[in-house]
Amino acid sequence: MLHQRSHRKWLLLASSALALASMACRSSRAPASPSEAPTASGPSLPGGNPFAGIAMYRAPWSNAENAQRAAEKANPAEAALFGKIAAQPQSSWFGGWSGDIATAVGNYVNAAERAGQLPVLVAYNVPNRDCGQYSAGGAADVGAYATWIAGFAEGIGDRRAVVVLEPDALPLLEQCLSKEDQAKRLELIRNAVDVLAARPGVAVYLDAGHSNWAPAATMADRLRRAGVEHARGFSLNVSNFEADPALIAYGNEVVKLLGGGVFFIIDSSRNGNGAAPTDAESWCNPEGRALGRAPSAETGEAALDAFVWVKRPGESDGECKGGPPAGQWFGARAAEMARNAKW
Repeated sequence: MLHQRSHRKWLLLASSALALASMACRSSRAPASPSEAPTASGPSLPGGNPFAGIAMYRAPWSNAENAQRAAEKANPAEAALFGKIAAQPQSSWFGGWSGDIATAVGNYVNAAERAGQLPVLVAYNVPNRDCGQYSAGGAADVGAYATWIAGFAEGIGDRRAVVVLEPDALPLLEQCLSKEDQAKRLELIRNAVDVLAARPGVAVYLDAGHSNWAPAATMADRLRRAGVEHARGFSLNVSNFEADPALIAYGNEVVKLLGGGVFFIIDSSRNGNGAAPTDAESWCNPEGRALGRAPSAETGEAALDAFVWVKRPGESDGECKGGPPAGQWFGARAAEMARNAKW
């Protein structure tokens, strides 16, 4: 997710911009039904599980809810399947399409605060995002990314929020970047962690791929170099399908290799049937998958903060296996996953 060939001086300028933004920042659950959600009254306590004691935010008018409403008269059975997805709290993704990032993030966090719920936001704008694949894009250069992250943090302000930072950026680190550009990406993410974590109510989770991607030791090393010690921890399985037991074992191994003191979350949105049979694009709109367990902070694992729906089920992974462009609604897959769910 990063393709940056600017001279080193631009990286230093971006680092300075992020450091100044961090200084400026200092000045300025588990699914319960909305009726059960306690009010979010300010930042979460430092060092605690940010998902504890508060429902995750379920934004209205999601693609799933819109599809549910559209199908209610013509196909009530399909509408019910879409409603199974729409009823769950899910994250909101932010990137270059979001317009003014401070305004976009601020509006979303404001809505969550009014609902008394915890917003889960995904920062997805690192240069050379997705190594030029279906979700290609990202900020133009390191300076633009520094400015964008500063705006992201500004939008959150002093409110309570969880940020999943740059899905796939660390797992894809060596796939399309030179050694020099790998170092630049790691520094960009380190500085982004510092800027976001400087906000008193923000918990940051760096994305760490999944249990069938990079060895635990490799991922622990990348997380360490990306500044995970300044974050709450890391995320696993974002937009993927690996089964919970393997992810839990992998996450606990990464925590152990990092020396403890960090925590992780699992994207359980689409892993109810585990991973698809391996092919060239087994990660992209595979058939036969199922919704995973509903979002919850009741995990039974000391280092696992929550199961979260980071990827929005039913939204396409890209133009593969009959799907529309990435992020657009793919009704056939949505209905199949909901039908196959074990709940």
